[in-house]
Amino acid sequence: MTGFARGHGESRGYAWTWEIKSVNAKGLDLRLRMPPGWDAVEPPVRAKTSELLSRGTVYATLNIERHGKSPVVRLNEDVLNAVLGTVKSLSGRVDADRPRLDGILAVKGVIEVVDAEEGEEERRAVEADVVSGFGAVLASLIENRRREGDALARILCGRLDEIAVLIDRAEAAAARRPDAVRQRIADQVAALLEASDRFDADRLHQEAVLIAAKADVREELDRLAAHVEQAQKTVQKGGAVGRRLDFLSQEFNREANTLCAKSNDLELTNIGLELKGVVEQFREQVQNLE
Repeated sequence: MTGFARGHGESRGYAWTWEIKSVNAKGLDLRLRMPPGWDAVEPPVRAKTSELLSRGTVYATLNIERHGKSPVVRLNEDVLNAVLGTVKSLSGRVDADRPRLDGILAVKGVIEVVDAEEGEEERRAVEADVVSGFGAVLASLIENRRREGDALARILCGRLDEIAVLIDRAEAAAARRPDAVRQRIADQVAALLEASDRFDADRLHQEAVLIAAKADVREELDRLAAHVEQAQKTVQKGGAVGRRLDFLSQEFNREANTLCAKSNDLELTNIGLELKGVVEQFREQVQNLE
């Protein structure tokens, strides 16, 4: 979701420049900086951004300069009359030379320098061109983000391949062979019998079933494999898939935690810990996607 784009243009004596950059965020947040007097540009700019983006903090800065029209010098009659009235009231009361014209004109507010007036239609046309320019720069930003997304997609596919390899390793682990499971259950039942000779057959059967259930990680491995397939399809689909992949990363982590919790074998535990590490790398990269 990171990217930067810059563009400029001219319209009816105005020169404008847009700079847009985006950084990672769970939602969409557009932060605009514009010169005074250009508030009419904000609504269409926000609408266009919401239409094309769904995630990221976007910073957009507009700079505008006016060329080709000389500024207008205006005499503020009200301020001038107030100054002259004050001078007249002080005449004879203060021992001072009479004020000079340049001194009066230097009083703040007597002289105003403003931009040449423009018609309403002309101003609306300039604003439309500025909004159109924003759309072009935003399209460039999106293209930059798309290229970054392609690179991230390759990284995510690599992480998913690593997860798939770890699932296969867990499937092939010696501790998951039926004879190994039977032996482990037999050892645990024998330990129960040594601890107490008061177990009845039904209770012993229930304990054996519980031990077998805890030792079986079949469901976790099946769900992990299903999540890998779904995540691969989501990445290949493209578009705004960040939230979906973020959800799947949480599911990966949940199954990896369960695998570690149910495993009473060192090999499976190590595979589960490796899996958690790869899942965390996957989740961190997903945060960069829209």
